[in-house]
Amino acid sequence: MKHMTEEELITYREGISAQRAEIARHLAACQECRAELERIEAVLAALDTMPVPNPGDDYGRHVWQQITPRLPERTARWWQAWFDPKRLGTLASVAALLVMAFLAGRITKRDHTGNDVASTDQIRERILVVAVGDHLGRSERMLIELSNAAPLDPAQKQVNISAEQSRAEDLLDENRMYRQTALQEGDTGLASVLDELERVLLDVAHSPEEVTPAQLEKIRQKIEAQGILFKVRVVGRELQERQKATTPAPAQKNSTESERNKA
Repeated sequence: MKHMTEEELITYREGISAQRAEIARHLAACQECRAELERIEAVLAALDTMPVPNPGDDYGRHVWQQITPRLPERTARWWQAWFDPKRLGTLASVAALLVMAFLAGRITKRDHTGNDVASTDQIRERILVVAVGDHLGRSERMLIELSNAAPLDPAQKQVNISAEQSRAEDLLDENRMYRQTALQEGDTGLASVLDELERVLLDVAHSPEEVTPAQLEKIRQKIEAQGILFKVRVVGRELQERQKATTPAPAQKNSTESERNKA
């Protein structure tokens, strides 16, 4: 079964997909894609709770200082490299962490009484939990698909894992940044699991695009021996609980507002 991409699920959620009926039928039959859609909705819901930042006059200079070290040294037709899909995925993760650092370091939201609604620590943890939870979900699906990989034709002597290999490369860049962020936040347990996951992603990313059944079985055994799939699932569930705990409850209307609305 071909799974929906993240872009297809987002356009479906926003009601702008031309294949909305087809995606709806797929979601009704595919538990993995329903789970992915739930993760996307959780990410967007968490973003809705974020206070709107005031970037300040020096925001442009600050962002430029952050991305300048990442610019390629090659000058000839350098702009083409930024449109490579893998690089775009990495830049999206970099941007997410930059936003996280900016929000956590500078922004707190206040209600009409002047009290803090969300502390910087809560904002930082909320963004990290949502982002890493989504990352672990995609890593879990890649590992499951790799474990279930098989030749398209029984007569074939090799298995093509190029799709899983490409996804592992993309996940690897994200994983490194999330692991470093978890260490900076003092979350050693999460950092440890991400470190183990990074080793598995490295093995997959550096594997040949086509492997023999014996080579594929060796990869499966290594994944099972490390128990990384189980650990990813457990940490993913823990992050879901942390997300619920760090998501503020909807503000309650006071009695005056309620009476006014009734009138």
